[in-house]
Amino acid sequence: MPSTISLIPQLKKAYPQFIFLPGPDYLWSPTDHTVYFGPGNAHHFLLHELSHGLLGHADYDRDVELIAMERAAWDKASEIAALYGLTIDEDTVETTLDSYRDWLHARSSCPACNATGLQIKKRVYSCPACHHTWRVNEARVCGLRRQSL
Repeated sequence: MPSTISLIPQLKKAYPQFIFLPGPDYLWSPTDHTVYFGPGNAHHFLLHELSHGLLGHADYDRDVELIAMERAAWDKASEIAALYGLTIDEDTVETTLDSYRDWLHARSSCPACNATGLQIKKRVYSCPACHHTWRVNEARVCGLRRQSL
């Protein structure tokens, strides 16, 4: 099985529209069309981030859209992996998607009564049970904060 580092030259040749750079973690940057790859041998994360680029993922308005984008990127990554004789373990995919599902659940939990709220606009939720409204921070890489409105 090729290492992540040995896969980079092949990906650069196959996808010249993107820049591939080492970084502290695996990340797609839509502003500079760069796929950052972290340490270790994690071709699945590298191909997943590349897939975000290929699918044109840049931003989302509703939090549930992020989960759909993540699923689409994993599906595309599996397609790309097959081209290189690689596979992506479905348990890895589901574990990663579970982290986003947990993220969404935490954001949508009403801070007043703990019922599941509904997103009414970008980063704003409302509770159908107690009518409380709150704003959330982005919180994809930092701690979740909910601020009552």
